[in-house]
Amino acid sequence: MIRIAIETKLKAYSGQQELRIVREFHAGSITKIFGPSGSGKTTLLKIIAGFVEPEKGSIVVDDITWLDTNSKIFVAPQKRKAGFVFQDYALFPNMTVHQHMAYATSDEAWISKLLKIGKLDAFITHKPGYLSGGQQQRLAIFRALATKPKLLLMDEPFSALDPKMRSELIGDLKDLFAELGTTVLIVSHYPQELEGLTEHELNLH
Repeated sequence: MIRIAIETKLKAYSGQQELRIVREFHAGSITKIFGPSGSGKTTLLKIIAGFVEPEKGSIVVDDITWLDTNSKIFVAPQKRKAGFVFQDYALFPNMTVHQHMAYATSDEAWISKLLKIGKLDAFITHKPGYLSGGQQQRLAIFRALATKPKLLLMDEPFSALDPKMRSELIGDLKDLFAELGTTVLIVSHYPQELEGLTEHELNLH
């Protein structure tokens, strides 16, 4: 269970906006987060991960307080251990596909399973510069899953994939999320692309 109650100001072209969220996310649930540009979708994920601190609020995960601005509690991102799929992939240019995965886990059997599901097993010696955009995006997804996170935050994770690949991947990911019992929050500009994966939604106006 994740309980979030936050308020923070957002920088927007139309002037100052505010992000206010009071929400519970149940363990193992998959939620799509959507809304217009500038509504705070990515900011929300970064706040949960600990990359951004809101002006006011609290985050409690499985009865452990990650954030409480009143009590000045702030758990560092590395201690939150949330998986994060960045919109720009955030891959290391000098590391191969396998090195990216090995950086996250030493479980070779798990690495092999993920790379096979992601159709990246034939590219383990390739560096990101030699991968297509879709392959880079899949590597970012499966690197985040390599640690078997209990919470996975995904920012536009399917934007570079064609409809057929996206559909196949979503089916595989749904099985993986269930296997791991992962709570997943997915930001998308196109919530319809997540049909068949998400059960809940959060619309940021």
